[in-house]
Amino acid sequence: MKIALDAMGGDSAPETPVAGAVRAAREFPVEIILVGQQDAIEQQLRRYGRRPSNLSIQHAPEVVGMQESPAVTIRKKRDSSINIGIDLLKQKKVEAFVSAGNTGAVVAASTLFVGLLPGIERPGIAIVLPGIKGDTLLIDVGANIDPKPVHLLQYALMGDAYARCVRGCAKPSVGLLNVGEEAGKGTDVSKEAYALIEHAGINFIGNVEGHDIFSGEYDVIVCDGFAGNVALKTSESLAHAINVLLKRSLAMSPITRLGAWLARDAFLQLRKEVDYAEQGGAPLLGVDGISIIAHGASSGKAIKNAIRVACESVSRHLLGTMVDAIQGYSTSHHA
Repeated sequence: MKIALDAMGGDSAPETPVAGAVRAAREFPVEIILVGQQDAIEQQLRRYGRRPSNLSIQHAPEVVGMQESPAVTIRKKRDSSINIGIDLLKQKKVEAFVSAGNTGAVVAASTLFVGLLPGIERPGIAIVLPGIKGDTLLIDVGANIDPKPVHLLQYALMGDAYARCVRGCAKPSVGLLNVGEEAGKGTDVSKEAYALIEHAGINFIGNVEGHDIFSGEYDVIVCDGFAGNVALKTSESLAHAINVLLKRSLAMSPITRLGAWLARDAFLQLRKEVDYAEQGGAPLLGVDGISIIAHGASSGKAIKNAIRVACESVSRHLLGTMVDAIQGYSTSHHA
């Protein structure tokens, strides 16, 4: 199996992507192609002594900045690490592409160059979030901010397929994010999407609300990219705020500092459970290839786990499972 990694993507590139690639190369039976500026990558690799034999470099002279316009960069920076990495995926020279770079550019390049799966109109970014009773797959978190009802239906089908194929859920529970649980709640798009998903042949629970996202009671929650992105960024901000406020409170007196020291194992376990680095990356579902989007602030550990997610998606035949799900729905509703 071959995975292409955008070595120039992320807030600390190429240092962090290379660190993650080295860790992944040592742990996983996979060939990793580092795509980016060769001299900069070589300089980082020298820090690790002997290079793993399953690591190689594909030179890409241009870099897409995190704030650059996706539409402009994919046209004008044809030799960027994102474009060249996606081209490797398009030509089937690799089975997956991983990037912590400009999300919009990865979505645009994946959609335009690799194309969409049969029956899919818009891709969606799916992310696994930790919950009280278990993890939940939230789709979409930013690829499609103004979807049609049929797009939300397709997200439900793809989310169900991902939960079954990659996460091992036998019969995933699927909810539609809304402002109330009643079927008649929400916008016209939400109401139409509800009616479509209700008859999709999956385990549709109905509408769920914002407080359900981290309950862990649902395997998949479907939403538009606008609401999903706001929910994701809000949760990241809240987690950071709680961390800062907790540290401040625990440092108030010798007694609270002693209590913090005694409870350190519990705090470490909590940190691990809510750490996005454990999940690694978010798959861009709907494109005709495995494209994994990692957080811009990803650590080496997060990059390693993003590569792991890519490997799992390939080895468990995610694309075929999603195609079967879409075609199965189409067949049953056009018979």
